[in-house]
Amino acid sequence: MFTRDYLLGSLLAASATAWKTDVHNQIGFMAETFLDPYTRIIIGEILEPQYNGSIGRAAAWADSFAHTAEGRYSYQWHWIDSEDSPPENCALNYTQDCSIGGCVVSAIANQTSILRECISDVKSGLLGGGRNLTCSYALKWVTHYIGDIAQPLHASGLGSGGNRYNVTFGPLKTNLHSVWDGLIIYEDARVLERFSNTSLDPFFGSLVSRIHTDDFFQPTYEWLSCMNTVDPLPCALHWAEESNAWTCSYVYKGLDHTTDLATSGYAEMAFPIVELQVSKAALRLATWLNSLALTVKPRTKANKQDVLEL
Repeated sequence: MFTRDYLLGSLLAASATAWKTDVHNQIGFMAETFLDPYTRIIIGEILEPQYNGSIGRAAAWADSFAHTAEGRYSYQWHWIDSEDSPPENCALNYTQDCSIGGCVVSAIANQTSILRECISDVKSGLLGGGRNLTCSYALKWVTHYIGDIAQPLHASGLGSGGNRYNVTFGPLKTNLHSVWDGLIIYEDARVLERFSNTSLDPFFGSLVSRIHTDDFFQPTYEWLSCMNTVDPLPCALHWAEESNAWTCSYVYKGLDHTTDLATSGYAEMAFPIVELQVSKAALRLATWLNSLALTVKPRTKANKQDVLEL
């Protein structure tokens, strides 16, 4: 049997920002299982050809793009830094906490609005084949940020979202943000290597099955209580507030720098939380995209034969 130290050591190189890139891929693959066939057609016309119509394959792009000179402006779109004090007080103030250059809440809202126009153009026969990078980027950003916003420390400003909160996790000297980005999930799944970036992993497939059977400590219907793609800002803010609340109710509660989070029970008690948040992100993403694809109207029907009909 492999030891916990071996498992974690083999994943040390997987450190990154946001949910780990492979977790983002898996959230996308989970979401794909809930997509309407017509939504898949729309997605296939918007994404660049190299993604083969898969939001799972495209889901991690935003992280790598943010670390390029070209995409540096989007770096801060991955989080919203709350000015609160968990675990005593957790709250978000959008006007105060969203930076001038944007945050994950404004990014979801803005890119959803762009995506609406792109879908209208696809339905009108004006766009296809992944030829418009603005549209492909919008879809990839929406896919990624609906994942990011479900990670509690992407809605918390304390210690730069936990990046400056040093902790121990098994053999690793790391930070709290990295623990929530992937180490808890890796420990939960007992994996020896990173999850696939081309197909749904069995661990995440089991979460899909649980979504279908409503087998979580919060009912799935509550996850979809806000799905207004016409006015997306309030929903994005609601999702961020949910994630922020976890920093008081669990993430920072009883936490100290001296505890091994892998062996103290902290990680094990967090398993249901990360399973819930990942599953929320996947179902919300699919429902968000289905709503857009099925409700947005074509821009024009001047050339009726070119209109992508429902």
